[in-house]
Amino acid sequence: MNTELSPGLTKIVPQSSIRLKWNRFWREIRRDSFCYLFLAPFLICFTAFIVIPVIMAATLGFTSYDGFGSLRFIGFDNYIMLFTQDVVFLTKALPNTFMFALIVGPGGYALAFLFAWLIHQLPIRIRDYYTLAFYAPSMAGGVALSVVWIAAFSGDRVGYLNNFLLTMGWIDNPIIWLQNPKYLLNIMIIVSLWISFSVGFLAMLAGLQTVNRELYEAGRIDGISNRLQEVFYITVPSMKPQMLFSAVMTIVTTLKAGAISTQLTGLPITPQYSGHLIINHIDDYAFIRFELGYASSVSVMLLIVSYFAMRFAYRLFGSKEEA
Repeated sequence: MNTELSPGLTKIVPQSSIRLKWNRFWREIRRDSFCYLFLAPFLICFTAFIVIPVIMAATLGFTSYDGFGSLRFIGFDNYIMLFTQDVVFLTKALPNTFMFALIVGPGGYALAFLFAWLIHQLPIRIRDYYTLAFYAPSMAGGVALSVVWIAAFSGDRVGYLNNFLLTMGWIDNPIIWLQNPKYLLNIMIIVSLWISFSVGFLAMLAGLQTVNRELYEAGRIDGISNRLQEVFYITVPSMKPQMLFSAVMTIVTTLKAGAISTQLTGLPITPQYSGHLIINHIDDYAFIRFELGYASSVSVMLLIVSYFAMRFAYRLFGSKEEA
């Protein structure tokens, strides 16, 4: 387009910057089309199993739907009810989830790093055995819960904990640990910490092996005098990618935890909602009550909480571009 400035003089106005960017984008797509062919399987799966379900959940959150009838748009009614009328969510699921996440998340993360660091100090020939011993509970999953912890907290006299306390004379009658609202959430936290040595733990252990040993020698010359300072000033900054990956995996694992209460108690809903987490609340409304619209609104809130937790992890361990 030409714009007249003065008689005999004209100025050529360039195309819109947005159009230029789109043209450049499509040129790059055509240029790298062969590379995108290799990315296609992942992109298809990511779209089908992540993007589309998230969009569907966000859409269903504004509807009333039981899975059989027709959708009925109700606006923000589900979210209003969630924060004003859902007593179980406000007094049980939300506080339980935050307590569970604040202890199991940072606690499991710190324990994973601590034991990964301790294992890294061992001789190479025995390092793998300790790694397998710590990683095995997370691989066993429900089997470990049923074999070890359900037996340990069994409510009869032969339960490991009850048998020990009765033998020591500290209690007179067996305690039904897994059905008692006073103890259930604490037991869930203990068990979750025990099985928290998962993929993030392996990532930290691998990251420790990539730290340049010469940095420790340089640190000693610069005044670092103990192992704690080495960890804080050298080890952690040198393995930020592994620390970030482990943090993300810990956040995801912690916030989606919920099956643990069902596995321990054998009940879809724990006694007095004592072990009720947000994910249990979603399962309750989605698969027991068939209120899929309301369950979707709860899942959207959980997704938002997860997103902000992820952003916090990226600010701690990500680069400036990622943060």
